[in-house]
Amino acid sequence: MNDVSAWGQSDAVYKTLLESTKAIPWKIDWATKKFAYIGPQIEPLLGWPQDSWQTVEDWVMRMHPDDRDYVVNFCVSQSQAGIDHEADYRALTAENGYVWIRDVVHVMRFPDGSPEALVGFMFDITERKKTEEKLLVLQRELEALSFKDGLTGIANRRRFDACFAMEWDRALSDGAPLSVLLFDIDCFKQYNDEYGHIQGDKCLVDIASTLSLAVDGPHDLVARYGGEEFVILLPRTDAATALKVANRCQRLIQKRSIPHAQSPIREHVTVSIGAGTITPDADVEPSAFLDDVDKQLYAAKKSGKNRIVAMHNAPSLAPSPLDAK
Repeated sequence: MNDVSAWGQSDAVYKTLLESTKAIPWKIDWATKKFAYIGPQIEPLLGWPQDSWQTVEDWVMRMHPDDRDYVVNFCVSQSQAGIDHEADYRALTAENGYVWIRDVVHVMRFPDGSPEALVGFMFDITERKKTEEKLLVLQRELEALSFKDGLTGIANRRRFDACFAMEWDRALSDGAPLSVLLFDIDCFKQYNDEYGHIQGDKCLVDIASTLSLAVDGPHDLVARYGGEEFVILLPRTDAATALKVANRCQRLIQKRSIPHAQSPIREHVTVSIGAGTITPDADVEPSAFLDDVDKQLYAAKKSGKNRIVAMHNAPSLAPSPLDAK
């Protein structure tokens, strides 16, 4: 028991213990804002000599400028309140690099609660930060992939649903029109039967890239709706302009001239299009509007295919070219 007591009171033992760890111990006198101590481990980590850490200003100026204001203000406010705290920041090295540091701070207080000194440890968390950054990159990539159709590379149904909901709310708030075009490749089963599924997949890719050429609005979205169906979302677009985009899509697909020997309609691939435009109303469900557009697509397919049918319009053959949107 006496040996333990004697050991516990030994400054030399404490110093040995502190300086044998990877963490960097330090102490700052609150009144003078001077370092009373900082461990020698600071020099191999950052390159600054141990005796160059004289005042708080040395700590501040050896911090990355982008982190400086927030970290300093946070640490000062917490210390003044007598609250122990942690802060992550980039510490500058003597070679103009930086190391991620986590400072764990304990506030020593006078009986009246005011700060007497700050003691703590600096931990090198650079590798941890690198791992976190890699995970964030992977997360962003996974999020991007979750909104992208794996075959065609355009937006998938999930992305369309999210964008449609957002644009519906925006149009409802602004009193603006919102248009949707639904596409179905005509006689696609016969196409696969004739050319095989590999060529069928290429056809889907070609149609996706062709439809993407037909839109130019900053928030226009082309997505694969499912199977051989595609959809174009046209925010702030009235019915006349939506019809122009539909016509442009058919012209571009016709110009692409993808052979389709088994089609009873044309010798190349064609599409049927259902078009709908609405100025959203609080009494109308978004899903009901999409159902109406889908009914127009069904009408186009049923009445002969290779047609555009718009809401409240009678079915017609593919319209003649109109002005571009």
